[in-house]
Amino acid sequence: MPSLSPNPSPLPALGLLLVGSIGIAAVWVVVARFFGDGQMSWFAVLAAIDASLMLRLGRMRPGLPRAAWAVLGTCLAIVLANWGIVAAQIGAPMGLLPWESLARLGPGFAWMLTMLVNDRVDFAWWCAALVVAAVASR
Repeated sequence: MPSLSPNPSPLPALGLLLVGSIGIAAVWVVVARFFGDGQMSWFAVLAAIDASLMLRLGRMRPGLPRAAWAVLGTCLAIVLANWGIVAAQIGAPMGLLPWESLARLGPGFAWMLTMLVNDRVDFAWWCAALVVAAVASR
């Protein structure tokens, strides 16, 4: 009977993290588009918890690498969600669906618009989310 490896591969966990980050960003965009008036940056904390759960479900070993991956996954979700929210806000008056606008909105313009619509409170939520990701995934 084959025994299980004591050091499982991190690839399943990283795959789950990628899917989870993209998924939570999509949910964030939908919630912000239909139920909110702004960027809803508090959703970043939910993205951090999601990233931590995905790495735990993927059975990544606890420690600094798992915390770092959770922080990176949270950053990815924050970037994708803000890009999606800005794209939806810009594309709607032009009759574009969010994913159509997302494809046409370049990274530079998305960055500029994101910096214009977010304030200190939004940045505080993002920083809190990064801390939550690091602590929750330890």
